[in-house]
Amino acid sequence: MDYALVAVVGVLAIVGVSVLGPRVGVAPPLLLVLFGVGLSLVPGVPPVEVEPEIVLAGVLPPLLYSSAVSMPTMDFRRDFRSIAGLSVVLVVLTSFVLGAIFSWLIPGVDLATGVALGAVVSPTDAVATSIVRRLGVSPRIVTILEGEGLLNDASALVLLRTAIAATAISVSFWEVLGDFVLAVGIAGVVGYLVGNVSLRIRSRLTEPASSTVISFATPFVAYFPSEALEASGLVAAVTAGLVVGQGAPRFLTPTDRLSERTNWQTVEILLEGAVFLILGLELLETVEDVRQTHGSIASAIGLAALAALVIVLVRAAYVAPLLLGASRRARKSRAERPRVEEFGVELERRVEQMRADERFDDERTGRRIDHGRRRLSRRLADIDYVTAAPLGWREGTVLVWAGMRGAVTVAAAQTLPSDTVQRPLLLLIAFAVAISTLFVQGGTLPWVVHRLGLGGAADGDGDERDALMQVMNRAVADVLEDENLRRADGSEFNPAVLGKIRARVARRTAEGAEIVPREISAQIFELQIRVIQAQREALLEARSLGTFDSSGLSAALAVLDANEISARLTAGPDGPE
Repeated sequence: MDYALVAVVGVLAIVGVSVLGPRVGVAPPLLLVLFGVGLSLVPGVPPVEVEPEIVLAGVLPPLLYSSAVSMPTMDFRRDFRSIAGLSVVLVVLTSFVLGAIFSWLIPGVDLATGVALGAVVSPTDAVATSIVRRLGVSPRIVTILEGEGLLNDASALVLLRTAIAATAISVSFWEVLGDFVLAVGIAGVVGYLVGNVSLRIRSRLTEPASSTVISFATPFVAYFPSEALEASGLVAAVTAGLVVGQGAPRFLTPTDRLSERTNWQTVEILLEGAVFLILGLELLETVEDVRQTHGSIASAIGLAALAALVIVLVRAAYVAPLLLGASRRARKSRAERPRVEEFGVELERRVEQMRADERFDDERTGRRIDHGRRRLSRRLADIDYVTAAPLGWREGTVLVWAGMRGAVTVAAAQTLPSDTVQRPLLLLIAFAVAISTLFVQGGTLPWVVHRLGLGGAADGDGDERDALMQVMNRAVADVLEDENLRRADGSEFNPAVLGKIRARVARRTAEGAEIVPREISAQIFELQIRVIQAQREALLEARSLGTFDSSGLSAALAVLDANEISARLTAGPDGPE
């Protein structure tokens, strides 16, 4: 059996497992590891060894970019303190604790090598996020876990690189800190620039396929220059994804976004599945290497079990004060709300007084007042967010238990230099930690969530949906009641067209296949697109203020995209671009 046939079987297995896993209640990565082990036992299957750089530079950047694009940046900003702590502080803490244990228990392994292995097994895997999202856990928990998964890969790899260098030369703490800050800072700038340039290039393309190709290239365009500058390419890919995700509704057409989303889902399934399938294929060969070197794998299994236990304990010890801090901030926010509301009332009183005194004729003053109103609205929305979705001990339990290891651990372990002391043993420990946490924590996470009573969270209540509809209806009214409303060529709209659009909005449904004159049909299409664009702008403004739940906003934006695509398809070639 040659490699091409193994690849075909692997792709079919990934698709099959992605369908079967949710039906049997088992995360697909777990099934893929088992399938890979079984496939490696089939006579004629060649040994599979994938260069770690292929995973680090070819798999992780697009996966992290794709996750960042779909990340609600509003929620990411609100919980950034928690996300940054889990992604940086916890990674460093876990790496050094494990490093001390490894250097103590493994003969010949010094502290720097132990910290390197600790960094390898420190980053969490996206499997946890997929499981908790499927179970309906609070969106805030999902956001924290997803944000941690986006950023801790970069911190772990930067620390790994520094620890490997420290095995050859002496490196101080401040040099490590400076290396990390510089790597993240440069990568953030590169990612921001690449994300913005990508959006502007794609906004000028007319073919969705061409736009999607540019999106496929974006994470690599961010990754490789950052790595060349000795920065973190993964941070650059994540930053580019956040920028694109935030700006896509303004720069890209609904068709472009739909095409991109569908194609990236396909890429995610294949890349994520391939990593875990390769882990299963390589596992037995790694075990054999350790057996030949040490005569037994018992020590590796024991050290891996100890490391997995320490990881959970250190994570629990870190999450506990994190929850206390979040609870304290929530109490302060509740106490702050009346003062913020009072300030808002005072601002409006002063604005009315300025109007009465005829001092409200300065455009700069108007912009400052609008800016003040936006800041107040955003602050009130932030307060509502942290008080409506508190982080208690049950949520903390999920955060602790959802810290599984996976793809990054497998790839990073193989970047250990070939002359590293006890390298086969260290590889097997890393593999065993990844597999054990995936099976033990990943396999029991649904049960834990169910026992804690945290599953089945709704995407939003009826009151919020009604409020969203009011925002969209106000946007429609602003368009239709504008005294200066004109067509693109400057002519007026037919009154019958205005009536039809008002009727459609009132019924929230599309007209049937009514036969109307071409001129009237063109006017209906033009005004319908203008109304949809006004509604989208209103929703994006609400998103920037954070006044609604991110999932509800995403659903409303998706409905508008579907309406616009339907309108353009119905209009055909006669509709304006």
